[in-house]
Amino acid sequence: MQSVARQVRCANRLGTPVQSRIASSCLQWQCQRRAASYYNPLQWIQEKFAPKARKADPVEEKKRGEQEKQGQQSVFEAAVSHEKRAQPKTTSAESAPTVIKKKATEHKYSTANFKISHRKLNMIGRQISGKPIDHAIVQMQFSEKRATSRIKSMLATAKLHATAYKNMDPSKLVVSEAWVTKGPKQLKRLEPRGRGKFGIRIHPDSRMHVILREGKTFEQLKKEQRERRLRRIVSAGLVREDVPLRNPARTWQW
Repeated sequence: MQSVARQVRCANRLGTPVQSRIASSCLQWQCQRRAASYYNPLQWIQEKFAPKARKADPVEEKKRGEQEKQGQQSVFEAAVSHEKRAQPKTTSAESAPTVIKKKATEHKYSTANFKISHRKLNMIGRQISGKPIDHAIVQMQFSEKRATSRIKSMLATAKLHATAYKNMDPSKLVVSEAWVTKGPKQLKRLEPRGRGKFGIRIHPDSRMHVILREGKTFEQLKKEQRERRLRRIVSAGLVREDVPLRNPARTWQW
């Protein structure tokens, strides 16, 4: 490359057109040679024989249409044209498959295994079972038990997943079921005893599972409870009521 550049500089100094043409031809030949050294023959084969989309030729289409009218088609072409005529034309809306999404009715979630007895954790499960999700979270927030912080975060995550992924109404979510299972592994450690003996202390671990379903909200439950209590009220006798007496006396009170 340096020799070619030197020839070009010499030709520029001399100013002769013949030498400048020679130098430029030499430079062009060396560039082509270098480009050819980088060219891969496999690349040419791939470009030459690679499958490409066939373009519709209007002349062939016209010729095929004339043959179809005259009945001069081959057996295979006649079968293809017959199938095209038999297929009804459908719009894009009809051709698209209709996917019917079923609305989710429940969402299951659970904590990871952590160090706690299943008896202690079951007490918390009974505390939140059957309550609306917001009420259960408030119960866990003000509880003094050690595991309630973990259960509170689990309930908040379950509520978020049921709302975002399963399109459930957050105002109607209820902790329908809550149960506790033991962990797969329990740590066993030695416990020193008197007279050189020892025992085995078991460190248990467990986890809690919950199922969220759409149910009655806390306001609806309070309204039903108030109506139920109002139905139990009986007047003092100013208006006659066809209801049994409450706490009737054994004898006459005069």
